[in-house]
Amino acid sequence: MFRRIYGRLNLMSRWRGLSDNLTLTEGEQKLKGILEARFPKATLIQVQDISGGCGAMYQVNIESDDFAGKRTLQQHRMVTQVLAEEVKQMHGLRISTSVPEKNDASTR
Repeated sequence: MFRRIYGRLNLMSRWRGLSDNLTLTEGEQKLKGILEARFPKATLIQVQDISGGCGAMYQVNIESDDFAGKRTLQQHRMVTQVLAEEVKQMHGLRISTSVPEKNDASTR
């Protein structure tokens, strides 16, 4: 019986994790909107509240050609400058940036 209950709870928590990626909190939506406006050609923008829902800490993942040729520190500064006002209200911000891989047919 315990296994059955635990199994259902485990399955529900996994499903909740998937749904969290589909539905953003108000804070996540705000940050994502700001980042989408600044990096319109980004191939990936993910924002996640990692503070347990209180909006004190966020994880941001951005993949954009805007970062090409720039060092990681420069890339992260680009993001923090865009979110300067929002960062003042936060405890912390984790940033992960990358440049999209090019799919060149001639290299195949």
